[in-house]
Amino acid sequence: MLFSILAICWGTSFVAIEIGLEYVPPLLFAGLRYGVAGLIVFGYAAVVTDRLRPVDRTEWLSVGVAGLFLIAFYHALLYVGELYVPGAIAATVASTAPILTAAFAGAILPRERLSSAGVVGLVLGLIGVVAVVRPSPAGLDTELLLGAGLVFGAAIAFAVGTVLARPLDAGLPLETLQAWAMLVGAAVLLVGAPLRGESVAAIDVTPTALLSFTYLTLVSSVFAFLLYFQLLDRSGPTQVALVGYAEPAVAIGVSWVLLGYVVDSLTILGLVTILAGFAVIKRRRLARVLERRPEMLRRPTAVIRTLRNPTETRRSSPAEARTDGGVPRDTEAVSPESSAD
Repeated sequence: MLFSILAICWGTSFVAIEIGLEYVPPLLFAGLRYGVAGLIVFGYAAVVTDRLRPVDRTEWLSVGVAGLFLIAFYHALLYVGELYVPGAIAATVASTAPILTAAFAGAILPRERLSSAGVVGLVLGLIGVVAVVRPSPAGLDTELLLGAGLVFGAAIAFAVGTVLARPLDAGLPLETLQAWAMLVGAAVLLVGAPLRGESVAAIDVTPTALLSFTYLTLVSSVFAFLLYFQLLDRSGPTQVALVGYAEPAVAIGVSWVLLGYVVDSLTILGLVTILAGFAVIKRRRLARVLERRPEMLRRPTAVIRTLRNPTETRRSSPAEARTDGGVPRDTEAVSPESSAD
């Protein structure tokens, strides 16, 4: 049940962004969203953790990497990309982030080389993107290529940030790290907005714009953040990462219901191919998840555990923090299977 709710929260965010961009310039939109969300999460962190600020160089680096790559760069490219492509297409292209994370980890981290199966998974992911970008002869349009390219760049930024965060292993509570990352990312986005020529005067304050902003801030950012960590505690990162492949399906359905947008059959094929690439890379961990499934079903639900126990401080590295409303953070995505097939 929680898995489905989380997929809905994040899948609908792509459509909410598409709708909101009709009224708010992209960088201002993203910056204001994460500024407000960061303040709310910061208040939550004050209740459930014992530390509200980084204390050493490693922790500040963790915040910087998460804020720059996982909030600012990712969302800048995603929001600008959605000026040119529908939310359903953006969600599908962005779902390559876990595959790209494994690829960059294999290239950057000495002990995490990509196996032959990992290479196959990466190729499948890229083939899936090509199918999405060119679902028909109209897919050769410049705007579609530009938008899909920007969203793919967002997935790259997210993957690079995940890999760079892995060796830092900061001791910050996850809630504190999340709050600071949101605030740092929001500051970068708001500084970048006027450099792109965006102005507050260009914001068209309408009921639709307010609804989109409120939904993205409170539901897709704050509420989904709390759900994510409950699922992470309950099911583990590999299973939670599968939410990322339910998001495009949700976005496709919501786009059809609200906007009348119907994706091409090749887009569906592209999504399935990307999912197949992820399954190839994570095949052993997915098998272990299936083996543990009966045990996990017997565990008691802990939806408000941290709220009932505010003295418990969860610590982790930045690579374990979910810091966006689109693509799921898979901590194991930066640890591809290293043994050769």
